[in-house]
Amino acid sequence: MSSSPVRPPRRVVLRDQIREALLERIFDGSYQPGERLVETVVAKEFGTSQAPVREALRDLEALRLVQSEPFHGTHVRAFEASELLEIYPVRAVLEELAAREATSRLRGDVRALKRCLEGMRAAAAKADSRREIHFDVEFHRLIVTAAGNDVLLRTWQSLAIESRTAMTVVAGNVDRAELAELHVPILEAIERQDPAAAGAAARQHFTHFGDRLRERLEADHQPVE
Repeated sequence: MSSSPVRPPRRVVLRDQIREALLERIFDGSYQPGERLVETVVAKEFGTSQAPVREALRDLEALRLVQSEPFHGTHVRAFEASELLEIYPVRAVLEELAAREATSRLRGDVRALKRCLEGMRAAAAKADSRREIHFDVEFHRLIVTAAGNDVLLRTWQSLAIESRTAMTVVAGNVDRAELAELHVPILEAIERQDPAAAGAAARQHFTHFGDRLRERLEADHQPVE
């Protein structure tokens, strides 16, 4: 009796892996501005169909790192470092508000947040960046959702959070173990029901990552206004 065929990884997993690999190549200069990214070539390299490659490129387009034009394909976009840094003060403001409101509503119940933190730690120990990014995004999603403000939630969702988190991890040279622990001050402030401290911790969280990316880009001689 023949064994069952091994199922390929889910398309979403491939999309994430491809997106992170392409991000790294853009930031380390392996791909130069104007260089064309051909779906069939990338798909062949990763041993997959074109569908997850197309989805990964859409993620990068949302970050304005590539641009697609009819009949011309997808090319790496020349970007200013200041464009990439714009998101951090925006997220700092949104998530400061979310953390304040969520703290009042959660009443110290941080069980779901702790599960995300443990998920990040376990993924870091296995060097599984995709899983760590997943739990990172879920940690922040739980807080924003708990704030109970639909306008805030929709605005947050519009920011391509998962792709931007991947960009932060890849471009900012963030240590995987450090990434998880940087969430602890937010969790602890929510647990002790201190809205002001939770808001301040959330703001500092994104200020820190913005500073890290700025340092990386300055080291790579990208212009930062």
